Amino acid sequence: MNANPLAPPWLAPPADANALAAGVWPANARRAPAGALEFAGVSATALLAEFGSPLYVIDEADARARAAGIRTSFEAAFAAIGANVTVYYAGKAFLSAEVARWMDAEGLAIDVASGGELALALAAGIDASRIGLHGNNKSPDEIESAVGAGVGVIVLDSAIEIERVAESAARHGVIQRVRLRTNTGVHAHTHDYLATAREDQKFGVPLSDVVRHVERIRSLPSLEFLGLHSHIGSQIFDVGGFIEAIRRLIAVHATLLEGGPVPQLNIGGGFGIAYTSADRVMPIDDMARQLAAAVAADAERHGIAVPDIAIEPGRAIIGPAGVTLYTVGTIKDVEVATAAGVALRRYVSVDGGMSDNVRPALYGADYTTRIASRTSDSEPALVRIAGKHCESGDIVVHADYLPGDVAPGDILAVAATGAYCWSLASNYNYLARPAVVAVADGAARAIVRRETAADLLGRDLALAGATTHDSPGKGASR
Repeated sequence: MNANPLAPPWLAPPADANALAAGVWPANARRAPAGALEFAGVSATALLAEFGSPLYVIDEADARARAAGIRTSFEAAFAAIGANVTVYYAGKAFLSAEVARWMDAEGLAIDVASGGELALALAAGIDASRIGLHGNNKSPDEIESAVGAGVGVIVLDSAIEIERVAESAARHGVIQRVRLRTNTGVHAHTHDYLATAREDQKFGVPLSDVVRHVERIRSLPSLEFLGLHSHIGSQIFDVGGFIEAIRRLIAVHATLLEGGPVPQLNIGGGFGIAYTSADRVMPIDDMARQLAAAVAADAERHGIAVPDIAIEPGRAIIGPAGVTLYTVGTIKDVEVATAAGVALRRYVSVDGGMSDNVRPALYGADYTTRIASRTSDSEPALVRIAGKHCESGDIVVHADYLPGDVAPGDILAVAATGAYCWSLASNYNYLARPAVVAVADGAARAIVRRETAADLLGRDLALAGATTHDSPGKGASR
């Protein structure tokens, strides 16, 4: 068939609108003989029958294998140049107690970016010494909680935080290990909202200010300087940005060695994943080898020892392991005038939307979808998967091809939703957030329960007849 003129240039009509593109779906996703999609041996229809719709589903074995694979690839690549590697799982991508325990079991430390994420990791039983805390505006309470718990490292984001963390550590009578987040000025090839090292940026301190900030850190007896921290962005496929950041960081690292030890360099995360069949993802082994070679070359250029390395992948671990299941509600065809004449776009509305996946509305993210409850021989049709919210930008999948007989009641699966979907979810229009279910070895279990209307209404104190009010910032009654 010919491509619909409304389709983006990268999207070609599929030979089979039932097929699952390799690399986009969880490792254990497949079609059962009867036609329904199965995830780790559990059918989509069975999952919705038991846990309701919409539903987040995570392939546990896939997530754990990706975590272990990244760790072993980087450990091997950097061992070859004489460096150790610490891999932090970036909890902001998706964090629950179960997932934190998976990552811990696979030998990863945990990176958190708020007091809530820290509390979750600690409650999950993660050793505080294997937790790192960062963020550009850590509150005094968050700093106190982190220092008091004994977190392994705090990433300092500003001059103010140097003083705050030092004061907290002194009160607790401990020496707190810290890194300094550095804005390298590298322009990563990604969406503007995902690039985190450009000059006009809220994160980190400029390279030109690093030496004086490190001098201040070293002057404070309650702080121990571990090294620099860099994060150039997210959803990055090209290692060129990482290599340029390493070049700039190693130059400053060499200068800092003149004033004392700098045992480690954190080069961040942000490794891209395939959301569609058009995305080309570099094999993790190749990425690890190229980054190790860059670190070794620049260390040799400056005549210094190769530092130990830390990385912080999140999306690359949990993103491909997740799917979201929806139920189709309504369908409408819209005629759109194009240069080639009138073209048809089919709007397929589902029972979720931007409240469970805001990424398409936030920065135009693309996704892949398939009918999950059956197969069809119908000719593929261009569809746009729309949510049920009162926003024209409430789109789940901007463009894909589904069998033309897609109908109300069909179950749709949207791939690669493990990262930044549940963690960015909201209650917009008073929709309850979906449950999160882990699948493994033919069985499913809820790891985060579905919210209910009672959960939403229970926060409204007028409905509860409450006579007390929360004190701002303290949560105490008055």
